[in-house]
Order: sequence, then structure tokens, then C-alpha cells
Amino acid sequence: MPKIRTLLFLFFLFLSAAVEAKPKPKKVKCKDKGFPQCYKSEHYCPADCLRTCVVDCSSCKPVCTPPPPPPPSPPPPPPKPRKLKSPPPPPYVYSSPPPPPPYIYSSPPPPPRHVYSSPPPPPYIYSSPPPPPFIYSSPPPPATTEPPPPIPPTPTPPTSLSPPPSSEASGQKKVRCKNRSFPHCYGMELTCPTDCPGQCEVDCVTCSAVCNCNRPGAVCQDPRFIGGDGITFYFHGKKDKDFCIVTDSNLHINAHFIGRRNVDMKRDFTWVQSLGILFDSHQLFIGARKTSTWDDANDRLSLLFNNQTIVLSNQEGATWSNSTTYEGITITRTRNTNAVEINVPGNFKIKAVVVPITEKESRIHKYGITQEDCFAHLDLSFKFYALSGKVNGVLGQTYGSNYVSRAKMGVAMPVLGGDKEFASSGPFATDCAVARFNGQLEGKDSSLEVTAYDNMSCGSDMEGEGVVCKR
Repeated sequence: MPKIRTLLFLFFLFLSAAVEAKPKPKKVKCKDKGFPQCYKSEHYCPADCLRTCVVDCSSCKPVCTPPPPPPPSPPPPPPKPRKLKSPPPPPYVYSSPPPPPPYIYSSPPPPPRHVYSSPPPPPYIYSSPPPPPFIYSSPPPPATTEPPPPIPPTPTPPTSLSPPPSSEASGQKKVRCKNRSFPHCYGMELTCPTDCPGQCEVDCVTCSAVCNCNRPGAVCQDPRFIGGDGITFYFHGKKDKDFCIVTDSNLHINAHFIGRRNVDMKRDFTWVQSLGILFDSHQLFIGARKTSTWDDANDRLSLLFNNQTIVLSNQEGATWSNSTTYEGITITRTRNTNAVEINVPGNFKIKAVVVPITEKESRIHKYGITQEDCFAHLDLSFKFYALSGKVNGVLGQTYGSNYVSRAKMGVAMPVLGGDKEFASSGPFATDCAVARFNGQLEGKDSSLEVTAYDNMSCGSDMEGEGVVCKR
């Protein structure tokens, strides 16, 4: 019996080692410009084909079997015959030039000597060469004298070395992995993607910079949500109304929506303007102030804790905390203006950035934004540490233990309804139909599933509908 137990133990050790040795999933992109919503979006291969998947651009999802592309195969044949026809001309063009030069350089010496013996023939044959010799005889000397000057001016190439700083010139933020558990990536400096030049963080597992809006718990743009299950969906709500996005026993978050009526559609264009957060017996407010002309140097962030205004100096790293009121809560600026991180240990963390609707965005999406109001709003990223399996709300429900997404997948914009179900009467109201808040944390057994979402990392293009996540 002891020998059998020992053999079984070694067998299980071998199996666990084999499982851990699985290769990392490959990162793939959609390369078909015919699908702008998915073009260049990053995804990770599923477990069935960690290194051999491709992106199905129509559904914007990684698949193990690449979609058959019959049309692309015909085009290759036509170009080949054209290439076969083109070679003939080049030889004729380039074969003639080479001969003249050799004759020009080899004949000049003989002419002067044979001019006396056979003048008639050479003159006609070499009458043309003489000019060239004079033309080519002069270049050699200048070549020795002129080349030196041109070489100094060639510092023009250095100008080609200047483009690298373009990332800095375009305002792309530099970020580093700060998790020592990943020595291969720890401390490495990475540049934020062009889709989110100032809003990204490092995924230390893949050692890549990832947009904050492409991770589970993100609420950005016309609000695009990425649930705890990694599925992307849209919830439009209504302008000038409040909706419960997270509600649990000791955490309740309402979002106030602003927007414009879309004449061509039956809904409003909406964005999250502010949050009303309840936890324990405290109230926390974070919002974007109404702004006409956007200037990134002007702080448009509004913060209140228990109805008291929070003042933060306009400097990255500036921190506010109040241990006497609530032990451990901190609010830190992640940039000089318009960006903060709110951390309530053991409960939640929120990254918030105030952003405007740009003229380009308004033109592309036909928002109809005017100079009177650029609709400054919040791009948000949430992490939760103590949710129960019964958590609810537009975003919160996706962290529930029995949640199954109701959003219709495979469409350009999977939309989740529930305006009446999640509607609240005010920023700190707990009267939505699914409200669960009572200011007390439930037992430990109810929040075991949250750790799985906390360690999940995802990736996608900012314009894409889908996001691929992995733990």
C-alpha cells in the first residue's frame, strides 16, 4: 500500500506540472479593414487552440478554425502573369546602358594613338565618345572634391531619428509593471496604445500596455460596459436620469447620465457624468463639471466625501485621505488634472478620468455636440473585493454567481435593456427595483467568486465590440 500511494502521489505531481506547462495564449488581431469596429482589436486564443487561433472579424471573436476566405485566392493569379510580362522590358533597358560605359572608358586611350593610322573610321565611331570622355573626365576630379562637402550636410538622416519621440509628442503615457511576482516584466517601461494614450496600465502577465477601458469592470464612452464575465455590452439608459450600476449589501453605486437626443434614432446619446457611491454609512461623490471649451490643463473634476468638498492639488501623486472618518480610504491623482484613483481597502477601487466629446468623435458618430457644451464625462474602471453572489445592477449583475448574459452577441453593439429595473430617483437613492444595500458586509462565503474576476485580464481595440479575457 505505501508504494501504491507513493506512485499515485508522483503521478498527480506529474499531471500538475504538465498543466502548469501549458503555453501562454497567443495574441491575435483582426486584419480586415472591412470590419472597422473590430479592425486591429487584440484578442487571446481560447484554451482549445492557445497558439493557432485567428480572429473572425464578423463576430470579433477568436476562433480555432480560420473562416474560409474563397475570394482572396483568385486575385493572386492575375498579378503573376503581369510580373512575367514586365521582366522582358527591363533587360533591354538596362542591358544597353552598361555596354556604352565600358567602351567609352576603354576606347579613349586608343583613339589618340590610332588617329594617325586610321583617322576615317575612328572619327565616326569615336566622334561621339569624345564628348563623354570630357563629361566623365571632369566628374572624377569634382567627385574627389565635392563628395566631402555633401557628406557633412547629410546630417538630414538624424531628422529620421526624431520620429521615435512621436509617442511623447502625441502625449502617450509611459507605464511600468509594479508587480514583483513577474520578474520578466517588473519595472519595464511600456507606452500606452494610441487608442488610449493617457489611460492604460500594464498587464504584467502578458507584459503589455492595456487600455483601462478594455478590462473587466470598465464603463466608458456611450456607455460601453465590460462585465465581470469579460463580455462587452452597451446600456444607454436616458439622459438626465440616474441608474443603479452596482448594488450589494455594503456597496451601492448610482450613475447619472447626460446626453443629447438622437433625431435619427429612438434613443438618447448618453454618457456617465457622475457617480453617487454608498458604503458603510458613508457617501462619496465624483463627477465631471459642465464644460464648454475643453482644456486638459484645467481640472474639471468634482469630489465630495460625506457632503464635504475634497481638495486635491493639481499634481500627479497628490493624495487625500481621512483616517479619522474612514480608516484607509485614499483618493490619489494619477495625472495633474482630471484623473484620480479611489481606493477603499477590502471593498472597491475606482479609476476615473474626465474626458470631453471631441469634434472628431461628434462628426464620426453624429453626436451634434456644440461649442456650448463638450459633454465632459467620466471614463471609469472598477475593481471589487467584497461582492456577494447576489450582487446586482447594470454592471454588478455580471459578477453574480448565477449570471448569464442577456445581451445579444454577434451584433455590432450588443445592448442590455433594463431602464425600469435599474432606474433610481437620485444620485444616492437606493430605491431601484434590484437594490440590496443595507450598509453591512455579508459573510465571507458569499464573496468567494470575486477573487476570480480581480485577477482577470482582457484586451481589445477601443472601437471593438468584443473583449477576450483570461484569468
